[in-house]
Amino acid sequence: MIYKYLMGRMIPMPEKMYDLIIIGSGPAGLTAAIYASRARIKTLVLAGYQAGGQLMLTTDVEDYPGFPEGVQGPELIALMRKQGERFGAEFINEDVTSTDFSKQPFTVKTDSGTFKTRSVIVATGASAKWLEIESEKRLIGRGVSSCAVCDAAFFKEKVVAVIGGGDSAMREALHLSKYASSVTIIHRRDEFRAFPILKERVLANPKIKVVWNSEVQEVLGKDRVEGVKIKDVKTGKTQVLNVQGMFVAIGHTPNTNFLKGQIELDQKGYIIVKNEVLTSKSNIGIFAAGDVHDPKYMQAVTAAGAGCKAALEVEDFLELMKHKGKK
Repeated sequence: MIYKYLMGRMIPMPEKMYDLIIIGSGPAGLTAAIYASRARIKTLVLAGYQAGGQLMLTTDVEDYPGFPEGVQGPELIALMRKQGERFGAEFINEDVTSTDFSKQPFTVKTDSGTFKTRSVIVATGASAKWLEIESEKRLIGRGVSSCAVCDAAFFKEKVVAVIGGGDSAMREALHLSKYASSVTIIHRRDEFRAFPILKERVLANPKIKVVWNSEVQEVLGKDRVEGVKIKDVKTGKTQVLNVQGMFVAIGHTPNTNFLKGQIELDQKGYIIVKNEVLTSKSNIGIFAAGDVHDPKYMQAVTAAGAGCKAALEVEDFLELMKHKGKK
């Protein structure tokens, strides 16, 4: 039941049935909303309390098509949402607390009420893991990043650091070496956990250095990154590295905790899909789009493409449901 605060008390409102509920409001969810609502599909977007996904933490976006001078991440999200609203998509800025995908119509609950729908697109994305230190949070988007592919071009001929020791850190460092004058990998262990060929490439790259057995204690700088203070975990000694950028590459966590037991997830929590967007056969009518099922590319443009495909699949699914209902 949905409630509305009116005249000092909570009034129950009639329950709405939607053709599609999109969970998430990053590039994947918003693109899906544009395509679905434009196709006259009655669409509700449960955008989340922190709407917009990781682009809300990104300042300059230069690799999204259509913006030759670049665009601010929050601005891009606002434009995409406005486009979805133009075609009639409804938005509620609340997180999903639980779902029931066991029978049609599906049920999705938030803090304010319960919603029914014939189909669902899960586009909740994946959140970058951070070091969780105050100075890091303060400088995100000001020299602290979690995406070299997105931001490496801003660090041409600059000195940068990469935090991590797995495959992601190796790829970040190799990509950054094409732009930066020097890349230092800071790893808390004495060996990498990455795939052998990636380790070999990193260690053979003359622009990449490694500081072993160390962890970041503080990111230095007031308005931009000017260095990092690191501590040797074996000796306890500290030192300052003068860098102009810090890339955190310690992994991502898919935002799927609310889906456990509802749809099939892999060991890391990513949604297992069939044909890129449709979940397993036990969840007919449930679709996924973007980083929530794609731990490889994790780009705004690939997420948007996945949102487009998911919406088109929903359109086909609803048409099939309509014809079955007539029989």
